[in-house]
Amino acid sequence: MSRRLHSSKLSAFAHKIEVDHEEGLTSAQLMLTNHDLKPVEPARRLWGPWNFVGFWIADSFNINTWMISSSMIVNGLSWWQSWICVWIGYFVAGFFICLTGRIGATYHIGFPVSARSSFGLWGSLWPVFNRAAMACVWYGVQSYIGGHCVYIMIRAIWTSWDRQTIPNTFAEGSGTTTADFVSFFLFWFCSLPAIWFPVHQIRHLFTVKAYFVPMAGVALFIWCLVRAGGAGPIIRQSNTVHGSDLAWEMVKGIMSSIANFATLIVNDPDFSRFAKKPRDALWSQFFTIPIGFAATSFIGIFVSSSARVIYPDDKPIWDPLDLLEKFINDGGSAARFGIFVIAAAFALAQLGTNIAANSISAGTDMTALLPRFINIRRGGYICAAVGLAMCPYNLLTSANQFTTYLSAYSVFLSSIAGVQICDYYIVRKGFLDIKELYDARKTGPYFFNFGFNWRAYTAYIAGILINVVGFVGAIGVDVPMGARYIYNVNFFTGFIVSSGVYFLLNKLSPVPACSDKWMEVGDEITDISLVYDQHSSGSQRDFDEEAVVGSKKYADEPPKA
Repeated sequence: MSRRLHSSKLSAFAHKIEVDHEEGLTSAQLMLTNHDLKPVEPARRLWGPWNFVGFWIADSFNINTWMISSSMIVNGLSWWQSWICVWIGYFVAGFFICLTGRIGATYHIGFPVSARSSFGLWGSLWPVFNRAAMACVWYGVQSYIGGHCVYIMIRAIWTSWDRQTIPNTFAEGSGTTTADFVSFFLFWFCSLPAIWFPVHQIRHLFTVKAYFVPMAGVALFIWCLVRAGGAGPIIRQSNTVHGSDLAWEMVKGIMSSIANFATLIVNDPDFSRFAKKPRDALWSQFFTIPIGFAATSFIGIFVSSSARVIYPDDKPIWDPLDLLEKFINDGGSAARFGIFVIAAAFALAQLGTNIAANSISAGTDMTALLPRFINIRRGGYICAAVGLAMCPYNLLTSANQFTTYLSAYSVFLSSIAGVQICDYYIVRKGFLDIKELYDARKTGPYFFNFGFNWRAYTAYIAGILINVVGFVGAIGVDVPMGARYIYNVNFFTGFIVSSGVYFLLNKLSPVPACSDKWMEVGDEITDISLVYDQHSSGSQRDFDEEAVVGSKKYADEPPKA
């Protein structure tokens, strides 16, 4: 009796903490869907082209982008050569963003759901988990950088707020001090309200950031040029590498720009699914991405060059936050006010980047991992909690190696992108049967074998293997030079190998539910009911059997490998 009562209480508690979902779904379907995972209904499709412009302008202006050219210049490129690398790299990234983003903009589904068509209903969970884990780690790292902004804001008001004089309760070598940790916690805590808002409403944050932050960056740019009396020596220095070494350094510069975007390439459907029309997420993303990131990089180069004149006895100052700290030490009250405003802008920049690239992405991914109990909002707060608990300052004690590892690891997502893009554009020719992406029955076209598409996983592993030796070399292990050369173009090798293998395997063993001609049917989606044997007025129409291979209601068993 007591056991039965205990079970009843657990059941009632589980029911109480469930998130919103359609009534009448089976237990298996509750592992595949909730309100946040369903296709976005027209009422929430509020992102127009200018929202995407504001989103990417806001995302481009952050500390990492500001410093992206620094390693290229340190490795021997001139400033204009490094800037060309940024332009090319982000044009390529913008192209891939548009390819994956179209899936979400057409069918109004996010990355976790779109991945089911290629990796399988249950096979998609590994790519989703992979992306969610990376987002949680980056959330903590970016929050710690945001904490540095808060530290400068406080110190601009009270100069006594100094890590050198405030008693430090952290061990030496921990990577932080009491003042830095308090600043980090304040940034983390003040970021929590932004996670509360739904994705279709958070666009207003990016609009505010798109206006305020670039203006602050331009103000710092002008301030430094005026104070230095010119652009400084970095602008005048020529490249120190030549011939093939110069070519390879430019290739690595381009690839570092693309690698900085590898995670966003995979999960752009998480944002583009809120587009009013597919074309709203096309040109607005393709042009804004390279322009926004190149402009931020340009400002960062010139500010750092000017800093060499202002502080000639110091090493080149690439981090704008380090430069603002120096300005506090030798400036008056008016200067400190300007520093406070600029630091506040950088804090807002870090907040927007963290929400866009990490919180929403991790929240969407976690929703797919446990949709019965986790929605995007809860997933975002879990991401924030993990970001705090992981103590990012410990990881950053060896900053160069750790950030290299993270950037290197992220390019393995190119194998996921290769499978997804090949599946949508070449294998299925734009056709997805949306209701079946939420169908847990074995007869569904996306169930494949035990819920896993072996073709996708074979291609995914092949894309990893081509880069794995070079990846080990990137984190400090001695490897053959040939592997390093392959890894220098890691995103392309991973993408080409994974997509090529996936295409060949589908030629040998075709997947079901493919069109024999280009057929995107996202305009049929309004508000789909996912309950079995029930069709809402907004569900996809029945397609002509001759036009679509395998698109009948799968009364017969679909082809199995």
